Amino acid sequence: MENAEKKDIFDKIMSLPVLNIFEPFYKKYKEGLLYLFFGGLTFFLSIFLFWFMDEVMHINELINNTIDWVICVAFQFFTNRTWVFDGKVDTKKDFLKQAGSFTLGRLFTLVVEDALIFIFITKMGFAKMPVKLVATFVVIVLNYVISKLIVFKKKD
Repeated sequence: MENAEKKDIFDKIMSLPVLNIFEPFYKKYKEGLLYLFFGGLTFFLSIFLFWFMDEVMHINELINNTIDWVICVAFQFFTNRTWVFDGKVDTKKDFLKQAGSFTLGRLFTLVVEDALIFIFITKMGFAKMPVKLVATFVVIVLNYVISKLIVFKKKD
């Protein structure tokens, strides 16, 4: 029962004067709102990294996307596990299982994203940033489904 009452930083922010009028909405949709918030941060980080490695470093789009992926997956695991899905586990074995399933799910979406980039940029010559934006949106949706239904699934 004590754990249910423990407030994280976002709960504390939402209970501040003025913001507390949104607290019922926040409590009802907390998981989705936090996923959107951290997903948004990851989206901007990914787009910036892709742009930077393309325009400044002139790295091939598939290598670029893979480096971008490694950085963003580390950020996503930490934020999703800590704040979005409350993925605390009791044993090292459960942590490793969680990290492994998270990484496997993200590897699947990396393949999807790389396929979209390969087809539409490398083979068809479409503009890089619009394709990256669409591919990132597709990946965000797939990542949420994988995280919710598999990686951070609540045990009954």
